[in-house]
Amino acid sequence: MYSIKQTLILAFVLLFNLTYAQQKDDTQLITYVDKILSEQFKTDEPGATVLVSRSGQVIYKKAFGMANLESNTPMQVDNVFWIASIGKEFTAVVILQLVEQGKLNLQDEITKYIPDYPTQGYKITIEHLLTHTSGIHNFSGMEDPEKKLAFDCTPTEVIDFFKNMPMRFPPGTKWEYSNSGYFLLGYIIEKISGKTYEEYLEENIFKPAGMTNSLFASNKKIVKNRVGSYSFGNNGFENSRFLNMTHVYSAGAIQSTVGDFFKWHQAVHSYKLLKKETLDKAFTRYKLTDGTEVDYGYGRRLGYVYDSPSIWHGGSIEGFGTTEIYLPKEDVFVVVFSNCDCNYPKDIATRLAALTSGRPYEYKEISVENTTLKGYTGVYENQKGLQRIITLLDNKLFSQLGRGPKSLLKAYQKDKFFFDTDPMQTIAFSKNKNGKVEKLIAEKLTGNEVWNKTNKAIPDTNGIKVDKKILITYVGEYEIPSVMAFSIIMEQDNLFLQTSEQDKLQMFADSETKFFLKVNDAQFEIVKDEFGKVTKVILKQGGKEAEAKKIK
Repeated sequence: MYSIKQTLILAFVLLFNLTYAQQKDDTQLITYVDKILSEQFKTDEPGATVLVSRSGQVIYKKAFGMANLESNTPMQVDNVFWIASIGKEFTAVVILQLVEQGKLNLQDEITKYIPDYPTQGYKITIEHLLTHTSGIHNFSGMEDPEKKLAFDCTPTEVIDFFKNMPMRFPPGTKWEYSNSGYFLLGYIIEKISGKTYEEYLEENIFKPAGMTNSLFASNKKIVKNRVGSYSFGNNGFENSRFLNMTHVYSAGAIQSTVGDFFKWHQAVHSYKLLKKETLDKAFTRYKLTDGTEVDYGYGRRLGYVYDSPSIWHGGSIEGFGTTEIYLPKEDVFVVVFSNCDCNYPKDIATRLAALTSGRPYEYKEISVENTTLKGYTGVYENQKGLQRIITLLDNKLFSQLGRGPKSLLKAYQKDKFFFDTDPMQTIAFSKNKNGKVEKLIAEKLTGNEVWNKTNKAIPDTNGIKVDKKILITYVGEYEIPSVMAFSIIMEQDNLFLQTSEQDKLQMFADSETKFFLKVNDAQFEIVKDEFGKVTKVILKQGGKEAEAKKIK
């Protein structure tokens, strides 16, 4: 039996060893994070500020690059950035505060607060606006609204600009990101509270959370430590385009620091701003009318970092790119603000979250016999019907999505491999009781994905030959309205895809009407009418599908 004194000594020793081990791990983590961030943000270019916390304690806070290129001012950790669409988190919390106060209901129709809004016969609720399922046209995706709106316009004038656009779909049936919905939420907040959106934020969000360096974005105010904003043009970095804050409003017009954003994170998750039951609903995937769950709650995106649930949001606007991500299971929080719209830091922030939660910094390759590698080869399919092809060449294993480029796989454990080009992405093969491979799990930063092994033969890399008399009927110009236009041209009996932004890409045939590219996993299906005339092309890529009509 241990005495009380011996027990206390033993507990102290164990605590000391655990603390020492954690400090050692954190030192290694900081060294590695410094390395990857220094590679991402150069000392003489627009930069970033980064904050990482674990278990409520900040373990990393640092600045990289330049805050202002013209004055040659280095970035500091307390620099102020425009955080863009991350600001939707604030709008969502304010709406939920009003719900808790009994001043509105999420199922209220928006016409209760904006009586003259033309809903075109549909019932559009507050919840539809919060979850991007309203079907209202995204005005920031329209052709340069600033040319048609006065620079000193009011929120009402902006609403008038987009309110009569045709609905994209019936409310609740689809998910489509819409700044218009969050713009309307800001207007509703003002109508209910009797305060401007800016005043409400200051009194009910910034002050209670102790966010002394945050404000409703302003181009007129003198804001201490505000960074310059940059874009990358034909001649290198340049000052980004000047924006009217009213055009952004409650969809993302907030300026802040990474330190203040950590205070915001703590205030939200300690239930200082909302009750737990309310917050839980905000972090729940919204269900469409057909029961499909979308990866969005109320002002938050919901995803995975490998197999760990994540709550996150990003922002991208002229001159800025921002991302914050939280892993509730590991209590890891990361926020990255960049002052160039050429740097959208989602991948880097997700990578930092993964490393902080305990993922390996790097893997060490081990050798595997050729007979074992051969057992992994084959065609695998996921739930979306996409194919991942595993092949073996010269005792080396390769993975490719569809007919896209091949990536070399290197083994680091039994049945486990990492990508040579991206060590943070791994593949684990799963075997049945007879030792035969039946599926693989692609472990990616954005979440794990299961691919089942099929009995399908590995397709020919170069496809099949199609008669040039058939191919020539496919030549023409095609358009996906408001998205992209491309041409199909023919050279030396081969078809090529041509857009204005890139070099021509050769198309390879799986059949007379189905084609693929080798540079990615894009597939094209030619569609003809009853008279045999080509009318459109169905484009499939990454589990998504779009129709391009033939216009010439």
